[in-house]
Amino acid sequence: MKKLYGGVLVASLFMVFMLMILRYGVMKNPIGEGYLTIPVLVNGTNPLEWINPVVPPAIQHPEGHSQVISSDILVSSLFAGSNFSREEQQTLQTWSHMKDLIDHAQGLPNAAEAIKEAASAWNSVISSIEEQKQGHANDSSRTKKKQCPHFLNKMNSTELGNEIYKLQVPCGLTQGSSITVIGIPNGLLGNFRIDLTGEPLPGEPDPPIVLHYNVRLHGDKITEDPVIVQNTWTIAHDWGEEVRCPPPSAEKVEKVDELEQCNKIVGKNISQVYTTGMNSHTSRRSSANEELSMNRKYFPFKQGYPFVATLRVGSEGIQMTVDGKHITSFAFRETLEPWLVSEIKISGDLKLISVLASGLPTSEDSEHIIDLESLKSRPISTQTPLELFIGVFSTANNFKRRMAVRRTWMQYNAVRSNITAVRFFVGLHKSPIVNEELWKEAQTYGDIQLVPFVDYYSLITWKTLAICIFGTQVSARFVMKTDDDAFVRVDEVLGSLHRMNIAHGLLYGLIDSESRPHRSTDSKWYISPEEWSEGTYPPFAHGPGYVVSHDIARTVYKKYKQNNLKMFKLEDVAMGMWISDMKKEGLEVRYENEGKVYNEGCKDGYVVAHYQGPREMLCLWQKLQEGKGAQCCGDGR
Repeated sequence: MKKLYGGVLVASLFMVFMLMILRYGVMKNPIGEGYLTIPVLVNGTNPLEWINPVVPPAIQHPEGHSQVISSDILVSSLFAGSNFSREEQQTLQTWSHMKDLIDHAQGLPNAAEAIKEAASAWNSVISSIEEQKQGHANDSSRTKKKQCPHFLNKMNSTELGNEIYKLQVPCGLTQGSSITVIGIPNGLLGNFRIDLTGEPLPGEPDPPIVLHYNVRLHGDKITEDPVIVQNTWTIAHDWGEEVRCPPPSAEKVEKVDELEQCNKIVGKNISQVYTTGMNSHTSRRSSANEELSMNRKYFPFKQGYPFVATLRVGSEGIQMTVDGKHITSFAFRETLEPWLVSEIKISGDLKLISVLASGLPTSEDSEHIIDLESLKSRPISTQTPLELFIGVFSTANNFKRRMAVRRTWMQYNAVRSNITAVRFFVGLHKSPIVNEELWKEAQTYGDIQLVPFVDYYSLITWKTLAICIFGTQVSARFVMKTDDDAFVRVDEVLGSLHRMNIAHGLLYGLIDSESRPHRSTDSKWYISPEEWSEGTYPPFAHGPGYVVSHDIARTVYKKYKQNNLKMFKLEDVAMGMWISDMKKEGLEVRYENEGKVYNEGCKDGYVVAHYQGPREMLCLWQKLQEGKGAQCCGDGR
């Protein structure tokens, strides 16, 4: 069971409590005109049919002038010389070495766009840095505006006057973030929509929709019964494939974060729902009215009745609970990830009572950290080669995860004594606020390496390349890749490397020799036959934690410079492919399996435990410090 279940249970109890209070209040106080009434804007199955997608040949000037900037000029600005201090340049050690990434875009979705978007974001970062150096950024109101809030809410509906209610999310969403909506379906149809949208690309008229959650109480062209339709939209690919609840036909049950895409009770007869798990005595109904009501089909939303609904971000997708019940799950789709969300839009026939966004990513104020010096990374010595370099994948707004890593396994003696070095590899964000917070964090702790592209999941292979480049530069004997939600027992990894005593051709981790490509187009890991035609992948080590020897990292960097490195969007599989090619070229490869690298959670005795949130990280570290050994926390999820 994944750790998301705990959050769903707590949320469910809270929602039931809120609903009881809400319904009591609604009955005592009839609903007046003070609540926001949102009219249906568009009929039919496509709520954005007014959009006329036009992609301009060039990118508009950021200040909105008629002048346009060519893509080539914009990209070249990423690598233009800047007036950075020596300390600031430490954050960009791999940056200039990746200036040829545009030539390695084939096979990686949205790669060229991600570099162009990064160029625009980088210009904003540089402008902000220059302002701060000139002393123009000390204004208190400006500082307050840049902060990433932990939560946002709108409780007083009498202040809401727009036909579409919009709540800005300045620093995106992250795993554990949630959006709670309290409202009452009303109007002629009672249909309403919740859209999580991102920032539009420069020059594009409309933003991408990361999640379109459409409640249709009177059905649509496909069904006359109530239905929830979930989807995504981008200007490049239009609408994706709908995910409907209940589904139009009995299909294989799909799960996201181990929760069903559509709860089986949705669309079932009420009597079936309520008698499940009951004995014959408790399932009897005495009145005719009750029997009549039990014959209707269950649907979580009803016209004229209040609801409490929560969208919660998991590791694989977004879950929706309504009045304490899990109803739907929706898997993230390619390039449409939670960090991208910048706005919540609610529209339709709905009396909106309140909106609360909580668990939002927020950075810590370094001025209030007592043990700040112990959290800063030490410079890597040029005199003594590192035994192990660990590169950590992280996303710009994952502030809390990075702090948890700094406070836990980055405190191993091997790390503090420079036997091992750890750096976070982070792409740019589309939000200037997040990028500015990230830059401040990088200068404070000295452990962040920025990479010159916007941080889409499909581009993580470029981060693997960056880790190999950095590991080669610092002459590390071994180079490890891990994630910011993985707990690494550094002492055990070093011990294993010493016991194996293999200096060349090593791939150490959880080795997989039988994995097959995902051929479902809706899968986050979808691979087309054009991308990989064979039925299985070459042997590879799963991404939460694997190690390669220096010669492999050096060869990866060399092949990149020679423009001879095949890019593949699954980074751990890509490393397996690269090593397989090296083997064909004569390298003697040693695949060393470590069964205690757990890629789907935690088990006692772990070497690497994946899917660990900040609280689990701190708990695992505390147990190690107390001498309890590698014991998991809670249910291990």
